[in-house]
Amino acid sequence: MTEPTLVYDDDCGFCTWWAEFFGDRTEIRLVGFSDLPDHPDLQERLPEFYEECSHLVTEDTVYSCGQSLEEALRRYDEGGPVGNGLEFLRNFEDYEHVREWGYRQVANNRDKWGKVMSKTPPARRDTEES
Repeated sequence: MTEPTLVYDDDCGFCTWWAEFFGDRTEIRLVGFSDLPDHPDLQERLPEFYEECSHLVTEDTVYSCGQSLEEALRRYDEGGPVGNGLEFLRNFEDYEHVREWGYRQVANNRDKWGKVMSKTPPARRDTEES
C-alpha cells in the first residue's frame, strides 16, 4: 500500500462529510468499514476494535481516533496555518490527551454534529446515486 488511507464509518453522515472533505482535497484514499472485507491487507493492520474510531493508515504507521484526523488535517494544510498550528501543539505534553478527549466528545455526539455537517453515507446510498 503506497497511498495513505482513511478508514472510517461509512454508515455515518457526519463521518462521511469529513472523509469526503479529505478525499476531495488530499491524496488520501477512503475506505469505509463496510468495504474492509475487500481489503484484508488493510483490515489486518487495524486495531482489534477498529470500529470505535477512524484510522489513517500509511505505509509505516496507523494513526487512530483523534490522531487520524489530526494527521489528515496536517496533510491537508501542510505548511499552512493549520498544519503549523498542529506541529506547534504537538510540543505540549497534554496535547495528546486533549486531542483524544475532543475526538471522543465529537464522536459520541455524531448525531448532533450530523445535523450541521452531513452527507449521505456510502453504505446508505442507492446504486443510482453512486
